[in-house]
Amino acid sequence: MKSKENFYQSILSGTHVFINRMLSFRLPGYRLCFCLLTAPVFCFLSRTYAQSQTSCHCAGMAPAGKGTVYVAAGYNLDWFTRSNIHFIDYTTDHYDFTLYKVKAEDRPGLENLLEQDITVPQYSFRLGYWLNNKADLAIEINYDHVKYVMIQDQVVHMTGYFRGVYYDQDTTLIEDFIRYEHTNGANYAMLNIVKRFNIWHAPNEQHWLSAVGKAGAGFVLPRTDSFIAGHRRNDTYHVAGYVAGVDVGIRYDFLRYFFLETSMKGCIANYADVLLYGDGKASQHWLSAEYIFTLGLQAPLKL
Repeated sequence: MKSKENFYQSILSGTHVFINRMLSFRLPGYRLCFCLLTAPVFCFLSRTYAQSQTSCHCAGMAPAGKGTVYVAAGYNLDWFTRSNIHFIDYTTDHYDFTLYKVKAEDRPGLENLLEQDITVPQYSFRLGYWLNNKADLAIEINYDHVKYVMIQDQVVHMTGYFRGVYYDQDTTLIEDFIRYEHTNGANYAMLNIVKRFNIWHAPNEQHWLSAVGKAGAGFVLPRTDSFIAGHRRNDTYHVAGYVAGVDVGIRYDFLRYFFLETSMKGCIANYADVLLYGDGKASQHWLSAEYIFTLGLQAPLKL
């Protein structure tokens, strides 16, 4: 029992370090939003510690006193709301303008899945731990490699200054003027609380069907490829803002150690610090819907 207590204490300690790291980023409104979004995680961990001695009858369940660790990987499809994008640079260039209601699409990259690196398409990765407590809860690290591509040649409204000229008019987004995409990933990194609802299981308990709900928050880690009037930058990965979301789906556990999971996920993502050429910056936020399909492996651990 002491080893299990040490496990929960290490989880709490690790989460504390994670939150402190996130609060060190100086982004507008970021600290307040992240505190509000992650507060439920501490409540969850505290309550789970108190209930840790009560077990559930669950898929992949080990004898009493053990939890189940799992890892899963797969791919995703994404849809984005229209977004207002603000661009600013007063040093290496001279512009300060906003494009309104910009449309974008994803780039799944699944057409030649077997002929390319498996991380080129929009992939999803999960690492989690089922507590196997009475509430049937889990803690999960969740990473989605999401690609955001501004659609070229669309007409949007533009206001602001660009190289000394003020604009307040509809503008066609041609490639000679601007190209903007997070094709090395808009990238959601989240810490989730997971709840499972068992629907059915076979008498021999080798097959289980469950509904799964998740809620969490974290940061966005984009690598942006942008081109603005002759200046291109293929950015490096960096923390640019925050993300929060919920996820609902169906999970099929089979042969005790394996599972398939398919779900729909809704997120709000705020990119407050997108890096452009030179000292240029961009900012935007959007709502997104995501379809996810993963294959996973799980194993009981004695903690």
